[in-house]
Amino acid sequence: MKVIRNTLFTCLLAILSITAANAGVIIGGTRVIYDGGKKESSLSVSNPDNVPYLIQSWIETQSGGAEKAPFVITPPLFRLNQGQQNVMRIVRAGNLAENKESMYWLNIKSIPSSPKKDNTLQIAVKTRIKLIYRPEALKGKVPGELAEQLKWTRVGDELQVTNPTGYYMNFNEIKVGGKSLPDVTYVAPGANTKFKMAGNSGAITFRLITDFGAQGEIHQVKM
Repeated sequence: MKVIRNTLFTCLLAILSITAANAGVIIGGTRVIYDGGKKESSLSVSNPDNVPYLIQSWIETQSGGAEKAPFVITPPLFRLNQGQQNVMRIVRAGNLAENKESMYWLNIKSIPSSPKKDNTLQIAVKTRIKLIYRPEALKGKVPGELAEQLKWTRVGDELQVTNPTGYYMNFNEIKVGGKSLPDVTYVAPGANTKFKMAGNSGAITFRLITDFGAQGEIHQVKM
């Protein structure tokens, strides 16, 4: 027992002596809406921390598979010093649908720089945000203006939403009988998505996430 207690005490001291790097990098947005009428889009990254960071970024498809996303991001790898800000440029590099939005994932990994020390843990933080390509044909409107076109159906213990528009509808919340449904996500253009109702019943309301990442207005569901 004494050996076990001494071992546990040693492990506890080791854990307490580990210091985690402060993830101080600030990304200038929670999503990127790429205007199809422009040659590129951009996203800022700043470092208010007291150590430099190595910033790595890449774009992948929704599935995260080997399929290459039709975008190039520059610079894909750079050093961001204390108090410094840099702008990453996103350039279209492939064919995309021009009658509906396309969505991808923009990944940004920040790796802190610090001298090598014993019992020090360096944590690389990866942030993943949505990159939505909005073709020029859809310019002039935002998803919230077309939210009333969504079609809602109860299917057993699930709530199905069908999206006849050309926009991705990203949900902030969906409520049934005043209770929020868990794990709500989005519905793609021309597709449908189902959400578990967890036994909820009553009136249905929802909010979308705006282009700026804010909470949109409340919409009442008509069924």
